[in-house]
Amino acid sequence: MRIALFQARTGIDPAENGAELAARVREAAAGGAAMLFTPEMSGLLDRDRDRAAAHLSGEVDDPVLAAVRAAAAEAGIWVHLGSLALLGEQGGKLVNRGFVIDASGEIRARYDKLHLFDVDLPTGESWRESAAYRGGDRAVVVDTPVGPLGLSICYDLRFADLYSALSNAGATIFSIPAAFTVPTGEAHWHVLMRARAIEAGAFVVAAAQVGAHQDGRVTYGHSLVVDPWGRVLLDLGGEIPGLGFAELDPGAVEEVRRRLPAIHHRRPIPAPEHGS
Repeated sequence: MRIALFQARTGIDPAENGAELAARVREAAAGGAAMLFTPEMSGLLDRDRDRAAAHLSGEVDDPVLAAVRAAAAEAGIWVHLGSLALLGEQGGKLVNRGFVIDASGEIRARYDKLHLFDVDLPTGESWRESAAYRGGDRAVVVDTPVGPLGLSICYDLRFADLYSALSNAGATIFSIPAAFTVPTGEAHWHVLMRARAIEAGAFVVAAAQVGAHQDGRVTYGHSLVVDPWGRVLLDLGGEIPGLGFAELDPGAVEEVRRRLPAIHHRRPIPAPEHGS
């Protein structure tokens, strides 16, 4: 089963970003992919909140979502649109929402990022995602042509319990779209991606943002595909945007879980006792 990953350098103009995404949808379909994966914040990446506010809309009116749905239907390909910044349905804070879109352009699943990135890095970078965004409240698994897909976004990667819940619910592939910072990417990106794959005996697909963006941030890149044994099948590097392809063996998950059935040995963990 062939998939495609778009390693993006998303800018501050949603119209330009939407046109780029639509072109990549068509390119992925022409390359024989059954499904395309795109990064976190595929429609708009702008840390200037006043400037970004002029481009924000709700799901129903979002032009990038509409462009990708139309392109998917035209090309006949599934798309995991990694995430978009959207106005929340209840008003107030935004949501960081990913979409699984089928080959007819219909939305099959939505996922709002559960864990929000509130971090002060040693480099001086400070991020407070919760200042603008409301976290999600549920995990999501959706059936796709590449298997039952467990959805997550970027910082979720650090919370192993989420991926245990997704694989317990039947996921054989995890999608982890991201806009990772360079310092955290250099330290943890590859090892955590491989760990999530190994723990569950599942594929990991991580489409990422890369390079110096129009809003001044720099992202790590290295969009990855990891197999259930922890082998890296694709790494798009940390310099340029572009499309990459990988082949997934549909029998690999069953084979690895039979060879090393840790997923079947999971047990509920009681609360630890405190010694004196």
